[in-house]
Amino acid sequence: MDSLRKGLDDYCGQGMVSFHTPGHKGSKELLSGIMFPDYDLTELPGLDMLHHPHGIIAKAQKKAAEAYGSEETFFLINGGTAGNQSMFAALMAGMRLTDRKVRIDRRAHRSVFGALILSGVVPEYIAPIIHPDFHLALGMDAVEYSDDLAGIGALHLTSPSYYGTVTDLKTIIKQRDGNAPFIPILVDQAHGSHLQGGLFPAGAVVEGADLVLHSSHKTLAALTQAGMLHVQGSRVDRTALKKSLEFLQTSSPSYLLMASLETALEGLTQTQIWQDLYVEVCLLHQKLEGPLRILTGKDSGKYGIYDVDWSKILINVSGLGLTAFEAVDFLRKVFQIEPELWDKENILFMLGAGSRPEDVRHLTKALEYLVGKYRGLAGQQKERRTDQSQNSAGSGSTLLIPPMHLTPREAWLAAKRPVKLKDALGLISGETISIYPPGIPLIAGGEEITSYVLEYLNRAREYNWQGWDGSERGEILAVNI
Repeated sequence: MDSLRKGLDDYCGQGMVSFHTPGHKGSKELLSGIMFPDYDLTELPGLDMLHHPHGIIAKAQKKAAEAYGSEETFFLINGGTAGNQSMFAALMAGMRLTDRKVRIDRRAHRSVFGALILSGVVPEYIAPIIHPDFHLALGMDAVEYSDDLAGIGALHLTSPSYYGTVTDLKTIIKQRDGNAPFIPILVDQAHGSHLQGGLFPAGAVVEGADLVLHSSHKTLAALTQAGMLHVQGSRVDRTALKKSLEFLQTSSPSYLLMASLETALEGLTQTQIWQDLYVEVCLLHQKLEGPLRILTGKDSGKYGIYDVDWSKILINVSGLGLTAFEAVDFLRKVFQIEPELWDKENILFMLGAGSRPEDVRHLTKALEYLVGKYRGLAGQQKERRTDQSQNSAGSGSTLLIPPMHLTPREAWLAAKRPVKLKDALGLISGETISIYPPGIPLIAGGEEITSYVLEYLNRAREYNWQGWDGSERGEILAVNI
C-alpha cells in the first residue's frame, strides 16, 4: 500500500517547476539555516516561550515589527487561520461589538467564516466587482465599502486578493477617519507578505491599517503554516488579542516554523532577486499579451482594482479555444510547470522568494509554445465566454450574495439535515460553501439557497470543482425550520 512518504517522494522526483505556494519553492539554499531535526525542540531553558516571550522569540518578533513598520508583531504557527480568528475574538472581548456588525469583503478566506462562528460576530458583506475579461471577483469599490458606517464596529478587508489585485485602502482609511475614527480596520494580507519597497504596491501596515495578517509562507521563505500578525494603534485591545492568540494557537509551538519566519525576514532585504524576476515578468507580458489576456498594471483603476501585484501572473486562455484544465494538463506534462490554481478559463502562476529568473523564462517559453499550438483552435471561444459570463452573474457586475436570515453562528448551532439540490430552493443553508478555485464563499451558513446558488453548485459538480462536501451526492445542508 502506498504511504504518505512515498507519495511525497514520487511527487518530488517529477522535477516540477513551482509556480505555487510555498514561497520558498523548495529551495534548499534559502532554508539551509534551518537545521532539521535539530531545531525541532520544545520550550526549553533559554529558548523563550511563544505565548509569553521575553527572550529570543521576543527579539525575533521585534525585528519583524521593525521590518514592516508595525508597533508590535506576533508570530503565527497555526497559519493565517489563527490570525483571522484571533482578530475576531479580540473584537468581541469586553463586548466591544455589542449591537454592531463587522463589514466584510465577501472575498474573505474561509477562516473568516470560521471566525464568525467562533466569535458570534454579525457580518455585513460587501460584494466584490467581477472583471468582465476574467469573470473573477478581482475588485472592490473602496467608496462603497467604507460608506455609511452607522452600526459598524469594524472593517475586515482582503487585500491583495488571491490573484494579486489590491484595494484602495487609502480611501477606506480616509473615509473611516472622517466618519467613524473609532472603527478598527483589519486587513487579511495573506498574499502580500512580500509587499515591500518600490517594486510592489504599498503594504497595509504602511497604509495605516490597525491589524494586518501575513501568511508569510505563501510568498516568502517561511515553512508552510508560518505567518505573522502586525498591530498598531489602540483601536483593538492588545491584551485581548494576545489572549486570543494564546487560546487559538497550539501550546506546543514549532521552533522550525518560528525559525523560518526569521529566515523570511532576512529575505525581505534581498531585493535584487525580485528586481530580476520583475524584468522577466515584464518580458513575458510583452511577448504574450494579445493571444493571452494577462492581468497587468494596465488593469489598475478599473473594476475596483486599485493596483496589481505583478508577481501573480493571471492568464485567461479562452482565446486559444481550449479550457484552462486542458492548458494546465499540457503545461504539466510537457513542461513540468505546476500552477497555483485554475478554473475553467484562467490559470494563476505565483512567484515567491525561491523563484528564479530562469523559471519565468521557462514559463514564457511554455506559454509561447502553447499559444503557437492552440491559437488556431478557437472555434468554441464565443460559446465558452458566454457560458462563463453566466457563471459570474454578468460582466463588470458585483458578486451575487444571497439574503441572510441567520448569522453564521446561529446556522452552525441549529439542527440541520442534508437536502437534495432539487429540493433546496428557498431553504436556509446550514453550511458555508466556498468553491475552489478561488475559494470565495458562494453561500454562507444562514443564507437563503437561491436559484443562482443551485445553478452554480450544479455547474461545480459538472466540472468537479472542490470545496463542497455534498458534491458527489448532490446535497446541501439545510437548517431545520
